[in-house]
Amino acid sequence: MDISSTGLRVLRQIAESGSFTAAATRLGYTQSAVSRQAASLERSAGTALFERRPDGVRLSPAGLTLLRHARTILDCLTAAERDLTGTVPRTELVRLGLFLSAGSAILPLSLTRLAATDPQITVTTTEGTTPSLIRALRAGSIDLAVLTSRPPHRPLDGESPRLHVETIADTELVVAVPSTGEFAGRTAVHVDELIDAPWIATPASNAEPLLGVWPGLPGRPRIIHSARDWLTKLQLVAGGFGVTTVPSRLSPVLPPGVSLLHVEGAPPEIRRILVARLPGRPTPAITAVTRAIASTT
Repeated sequence: MDISSTGLRVLRQIAESGSFTAAATRLGYTQSAVSRQAASLERSAGTALFERRPDGVRLSPAGLTLLRHARTILDCLTAAERDLTGTVPRTELVRLGLFLSAGSAILPLSLTRLAATDPQITVTTTEGTTPSLIRALRAGSIDLAVLTSRPPHRPLDGESPRLHVETIADTELVVAVPSTGEFAGRTAVHVDELIDAPWIATPASNAEPLLGVWPGLPGRPRIIHSARDWLTKLQLVAGGFGVTTVPSRLSPVLPPGVSLLHVEGAPPEIRRILVARLPGRPTPAITAVTRAIASTT
């Protein structure tokens, strides 16, 4: 096969972003250039590498096989570049991905503990939804991911080989409400009282359901504000502009004016916190970062 490093980078980025358009944006290419690279890869491989689906582009089994080799080849090219330029890394790098609320609840304490136990390790981070982080893991763009799942906690994806997944903790979903007003001084709320509440939610997508509204809410929720950022949502709650759901683990970082209520009259909503990586023997640095994350939960 006659495959260029550019083609392999395009393959990896399509696998991570889930579309030709997004891959082009992230690589700084035109979409037509990405499409040409993808077609060239398929001609060289002699088989289909991509599956076009209504929700985007996924790699075929042959594409996933090539991706595994692409990760190794691109890592070797990076190492060769370091050797040729005489650039010796002073630290061990771990690229960590986190789901959207994990940054405030888990990351700072984990990095503090890691700095004390393994100062030679440098961690870079990126936020994303669980599906996007799984794609990044598969593509080799991150080394480790902190993810979340809800019952019945099915496998994170259907690709092979399976990701190596460790359960770190379970956390209860609760409702964040203004400390003053209708729910002042309370520790719990019945689900029926939330039917007409003004909700602050993250818009739903093909990959992620509506976040911020109680999952078992009877009837259609009245969504007043849409926001992806957790701090924005919680500041809106503090200002008395609505309510939203949050993992109970966020309690230490709540802004003033926000209280958390357990929901009665409905089954408890438990969210599982997971750490995932590609299968195989982890590097000592990845093991150390995993250990630091586990020690904070």
